[in-house]
Amino acid sequence: MMNVEKIRADFPILKRTVNGKPLVYFDNAATSQTPQIVIDTIVDYYSNYNANIHRGVHTLSQEATDKYEEARIKIQHHFNAKNAYEIILTSGTTHSINMVASGFASLLKKNDEIIVSALEHHSNIVPWQMLCEKTGAILKVIPMLENGSLDMKVYHNLVNKKTKLVFCNHVSNALGTINPIEEIIETAHKFNAAVLIDGAQATPHIKPDVQALNVDFYVASAHKLCGPTGVGLLYGKQEWLEKLPPYQGGGEMIDTVTFEKTTYAGLPHKFEAGTPNICGGIAFGAAIDYMNSIGFDSIAAYEEALLKYGTEELLKIEGVKIFGTTAKKTAVISFNVGTIHPYDIGTILDKLGIAVRTGHHCAQPIMDFYKIPGTIRASFSFYNTKEEIDIFITALKRAVNMFS
Repeated sequence: MMNVEKIRADFPILKRTVNGKPLVYFDNAATSQTPQIVIDTIVDYYSNYNANIHRGVHTLSQEATDKYEEARIKIQHHFNAKNAYEIILTSGTTHSINMVASGFASLLKKNDEIIVSALEHHSNIVPWQMLCEKTGAILKVIPMLENGSLDMKVYHNLVNKKTKLVFCNHVSNALGTINPIEEIIETAHKFNAAVLIDGAQATPHIKPDVQALNVDFYVASAHKLCGPTGVGLLYGKQEWLEKLPPYQGGGEMIDTVTFEKTTYAGLPHKFEAGTPNICGGIAFGAAIDYMNSIGFDSIAAYEEALLKYGTEELLKIEGVKIFGTTAKKTAVISFNVGTIHPYDIGTILDKLGIAVRTGHHCAQPIMDFYKIPGTIRASFSFYNTKEEIDIFITALKRAVNMFS
């Protein structure tokens, strides 16, 4: 069993108040909070060995390089990538997706088909639309069902010999639905299509094994995993990363440069032009260590209990409708109360010290499917408690009464 009070003590921000009330932070699907050990890692970097990496012979540069590459290896082991150079450090999930989309612009031709799911964040929709505009490829969509799951029967009919790429999130940010990515990957590979999985929402709750999944690309962000903002990863199978052209030109990604011709560096540097977020990468490694010290099995079991309790208590309130009711979901509850606008409830909750997310959650097609302007989203993490859920429920009842 996890010692939640001890874990909460690791997060300085959980001690603060908002509008005179103890902070109840239920916006973890947007950004997780940061433990002291990660904060200390950031301070240590800027206090003791702040220097540019890979190109310096002086001590600080070598120390920074070693720490940065150690972090890459930590991330490799966490995701069980075969090689460290298959881990490309990026500015986040959106950057990672755009790198792949840009690379495939040179590999697709007119009337090739790519498939995306109806449950995607805008970051996993817009880059593919832009790719289709550039190449003449056709974008097809796996539809969703009323319970927030994907219509897999339609998916199996969509995939064919023209399919070159399939994109799907591991977990829906708006609903918490855990998608059947193993089935999606296996089916796509029968037609030699590549698969990219957006793991931004899954990785705080699930420890993916990219080799077991046999996925071609997997992307995620550190700030969902108790790490800093502005850093993330692109995992790609070596054979795919070698096929894709560089995303950006500049320092670090080159082998040789003349005015007649430039040759590119090998992996991972081919995709890491310019000075990276060195401190962010190192802190990402520290966050991975912290999460693994707690254990993802323990995290999953604890968050499942929070989800069950929160769902039961919410449904006791008259007028509550939960969106995304599949059996397999992470600790996210997306809901509305009657005809009250989610923004109005979210504003009252904030006055009472409770942080939730309201709106379309960068997933407008989902809201259009349900014919609603948005939802209230309460997303739990392993440092939240049932007592906080009780405070949230009491505050929500107060907000509902104000609009009744």
